[in-house]
Amino acid sequence: MNKDTIEKLTQLRLPGMLRAYKEQSEINGINDLTFEQRFTLLVDAEVDSRHNHQIERLIKNAQFSDKVASIEDIKYYEDRRLNRNLIEQLATNQYITEGKNIIIIGATGTGKSYLACALGNCACLEGRKVLYIRLPDLITDLTLGKEQGNYKKILKKYEKVDLLIIDEWLLIPANDVAQQYILEITERRYRSKGTIFCSQFSSDSWHKRLGGGALADAILDRVISKSVTIKIEGSQSMRTR
Repeated sequence: MNKDTIEKLTQLRLPGMLRAYKEQSEINGINDLTFEQRFTLLVDAEVDSRHNHQIERLIKNAQFSDKVASIEDIKYYEDRRLNRNLIEQLATNQYITEGKNIIIIGATGTGKSYLACALGNCACLEGRKVLYIRLPDLITDLTLGKEQGNYKKILKKYEKVDLLIIDEWLLIPANDVAQQYILEITERRYRSKGTIFCSQFSSDSWHKRLGGGALADAILDRVISKSVTIKIEGSQSMRTR
C-alpha cells in the first residue's frame, strides 16, 4: 500500500474508499482485475459508506424511543389482530409521499410506540427525515419557543420533517394553548407530510379531549380525513411476552 495515498484519502474524508483500498491489498488475485474494475470497487465502497452514514445520522436525529424497532420483528400474535398486509404496504413509505396520516390506537403495552418507530426506521432507510416526540414534550417545546422568541423556528422544525411521530397523543386533554399549537402543527403538515399519531383513546373521544369547539373540528379534519387507522388489541402486554 502507498502511505501517501492513504494519507490523501484520509485528508479527503473518503473512509469507504480508504477501507476498500486497504482490503484490496489483502485480497489474493486482486491484481488480476483491471484498473477500472478495482477503481469501481473503491467508488462503490465509498458510496455505500456515505449511504450507511446518512442512515445512521437520520436514525440518530429521529430520536426514536426504540432505535432498533423494525417491521421484520413485529409479532403478529392472533390476539393483536394486526393486518400484516397493511403494515407491509405502509412500510413502502407511500403514505408519506401522499401526505397521509397513520393513527395507531391501543392500550398501554400493546406496542403502539414500537410499531410507530418501526415505520419511522423504514422511512429513515429510504433517506427520509423523521422526528419522534411525545405530545406533552411537543407542547412544552412550542411554549418555550413562544417565551424565548424562536416559536417560528421550532414550528418549522416540526413542519419540515417528512414523517412526524407524535406519541402519547391526547393522553392529557388539551387546554386552549395546546389546542392552538396542535392546530398549527396539523395545518402546516396537512396533505403534504406524513404524521403518525399514537393514542390510548379511540378517535371518537378526541373532540372532547381537544377541548371541543371549532378548533377541535379543524384539528380532527386535518388528522382524520386522510388517514389509515391501526387498532392494536391484545390480552397481554408486549412487555411481558
